[in-house]
Amino acid sequence: MTRGIKHRKKAKSKNKGSKKEGESSSSLAPQIPAKVWQPGVDKLEEGEELQCDPSAYNSLHAFHIGWPCLSFDILRDSLGLVRTEFPHTVYFVAGTQAEKPSWNSIGIFKVSNISGKRREPVPKLGTDDSEMDGEDSDSDDDSEDEDEGGAKGPTLQLRKVAHQGCVNRIRHMPQNPHICAAWADTGHVQVWDLSSHLNALAETETEGVQGVAAVFNQDPLSKFKHKDEGYAIDWSPLAPGRLVSGDCSNCIYLWEPTSTGTWNVDNAPFIGHTASVEDLQWSPTEPHVFASCSVDGNIAIWDTRLGKSPAASFKAHNADVNVMSWNRLASCMLASGSDDGTISIRDLRLLKEGDSVVAHFEYHKYPITSIEWSPHEASSLAVSSSDNQLTIWDLSLEKDEEEEAEFKAKTKEQVNAPEDLPPQLLFIHQGQKDLKELHWHAQIPGMIVSTAADGFNILMPSNIQNTLPSDGAL
Repeated sequence: MTRGIKHRKKAKSKNKGSKKEGESSSSLAPQIPAKVWQPGVDKLEEGEELQCDPSAYNSLHAFHIGWPCLSFDILRDSLGLVRTEFPHTVYFVAGTQAEKPSWNSIGIFKVSNISGKRREPVPKLGTDDSEMDGEDSDSDDDSEDEDEGGAKGPTLQLRKVAHQGCVNRIRHMPQNPHICAAWADTGHVQVWDLSSHLNALAETETEGVQGVAAVFNQDPLSKFKHKDEGYAIDWSPLAPGRLVSGDCSNCIYLWEPTSTGTWNVDNAPFIGHTASVEDLQWSPTEPHVFASCSVDGNIAIWDTRLGKSPAASFKAHNADVNVMSWNRLASCMLASGSDDGTISIRDLRLLKEGDSVVAHFEYHKYPITSIEWSPHEASSLAVSSSDNQLTIWDLSLEKDEEEEAEFKAKTKEQVNAPEDLPPQLLFIHQGQKDLKELHWHAQIPGMIVSTAADGFNILMPSNIQNTLPSDGAL
């Protein structure tokens, strides 16, 4: 299990993107065969440093809200169900990991004017840079100075609600985004109404609001004390207000909303794991069914109508199962990540046959800290690891020598990819320290946000196509 931030230090303002900035040297590079540099395999020589290639991203921004955040969530908004045009605006909620319990807070914030640039996955040849940009060059001029810190850069507006203790995990209710549940390291799970803060952010102009945010004192709507602290929590996507929370003492509790705006928590927990419950996921199709994963290496499937024991349980990994994600577009698919760095994909329809694993990857060598299926492509998922890599995978990809030859011909590059590199590995993002959690934006195809000890990144890789949700076929 890999959980807390290693070194809790408050972030200080500095030049945006200083860890990632690097000038593209394609026009000055010697014409020699390119080598694929593998994180965790290849070593940097003395005096060498990695530089970010801006052309790999349609958009890339970094920001922080003070103390590091172990967990956050992207809030559903009313700005459009499928947004593909820059600039973008995103609403967040996050919980801090401060040095002292009384210094913690829940941050509610809006990042607006997120600029970017649409690029071709395969560069066009036979034109110079100005011609390559074509008609986009005028409309996307703001993306060229997105890291210069000028007036055209993203704007952060922040409000804070006082929170006693560090926030281990925070999630918003899908049906009512202003309602959020937060796990505290004190053992409390609290439900908050953040509507007043979101309304204030929506009504506030973006100019001149980046000063020190005031901390508001507010009482939660509901509060429940577990016997131990925990990290696992999830809202039902089908039954509004239904919630489950799991703790480090192996217990899972069911919350049901009442007509008075509070919650009833069943005092009899679901018990089936022999060690800490690390993550919980509701079924995207069955309102009474959820899954749990644990330090005991198992994944359990539960039906709240069938008592307090799991309906099914199976060995998922040879080490702690830290995180999992139930595919919303292909509901038979469940992805999990382990403390040993492995990622497994299971087809739940095959559970009765014994071996339900349809894909297994051992690319990461350090614990998996977050995993999430794309809300727009049924075969795609994103993963973060303690090796400081955020990887994006597409299970529909297979090695195709003809396509590789065609790509090399189009780019006029001699790139010899390592044979042991999985063909399903679509993208690697680096530059953050102690990565903890990531989320796709459900309304902005291709956008991923991640949190780490040194702050947040918003990224849109250029090889992730902005498409409408697929039909769910893998």
